[in-house]
Amino acid sequence: MTNTENKPAISIVIPTYNRSRLLVRAVTSVLNQSYSNFELIIVDDASTDNTEEVVSSFNDERIRYIRHEKNKGEAAARNTGIKSAKYGYIAHQDSDDEWFPEKLAKQVLAFENCPPQTGVVYTGFWKEENGKRTYIPSEGINKKEGDIHRELLKGNFVGSPVTLIKKECFEKAGVFNEGIFHLVDWELWLRISKDYHFKYIDEPLAVAHYHSDNVSFNYHAFIEALELVLEKYSDEFASDKKLLAKHYIDIGNRLVVNNEVQNGRRYLIKAVKLRPSNIKLLLAVFFTFFGLSIYKKAVRLLWKYNEK
Repeated sequence: MTNTENKPAISIVIPTYNRSRLLVRAVTSVLNQSYSNFELIIVDDASTDNTEEVVSSFNDERIRYIRHEKNKGEAAARNTGIKSAKYGYIAHQDSDDEWFPEKLAKQVLAFENCPPQTGVVYTGFWKEENGKRTYIPSEGINKKEGDIHRELLKGNFVGSPVTLIKKECFEKAGVFNEGIFHLVDWELWLRISKDYHFKYIDEPLAVAHYHSDNVSFNYHAFIEALELVLEKYSDEFASDKKLLAKHYIDIGNRLVVNNEVQNGRRYLIKAVKLRPSNIKLLLAVFFTFFGLSIYKKAVRLLWKYNEK
């Protein structure tokens, strides 16, 4: 293992709920880190499977197990871990993901060479879904480190399982918002990025596995969280009509394709009002009146045409 004497200790938080079949992989990837100066806090969000038994099977004194007696959600589980953390740096891991062995070591080294205003060091990762791997963040992200607040307003590209965060960031910006059930990491990064810089390591140091039971498939939760962000940063979005329209299009399209046509059309019209000269948007609104099947085909062609 890497010599971690006189190196900062890290509190690692894994929230989990009925993922005992996957938890072994995530925990093993943490225990196999070359950087060994850490505690691992596993927060069981009232699982009904054999999660506690799985955790008990690991014979490692660095592991702490905390159980919620009532299911409170991802944000609350993460916050329980943060509030229980003993150390000044906090890393997050998901119960169905895995780290590569050098992840923590490279992040600690990056912090040692960063200016003091750096609050977060994050890395690239592989998003694995249906046997296909995609590298995140994509090349389309214009600014990946330093003051990235404006870039984050466009959407999230910082994955929770690849962040190492100074604990003081939570003390200043607050913890995860327990009132939303989607985009909880993005909403927090937006708050932290108002006061701290981010450092990016351009290397995939984790694999994020996506499954059908991920909260990302809940479009209502997504829309609720996005609307909260749009309201909270309304002054900043008001100065960038193109970006605000982009988010309205995202909401509108998700609603329409999930057969909430009238509500979805309302958001698409809001986008048109911000960008009245955009013919593609006008056509998207037009095709909402011809049924879901025609709308999907038409919008797919419009987006494809727009990319050329």
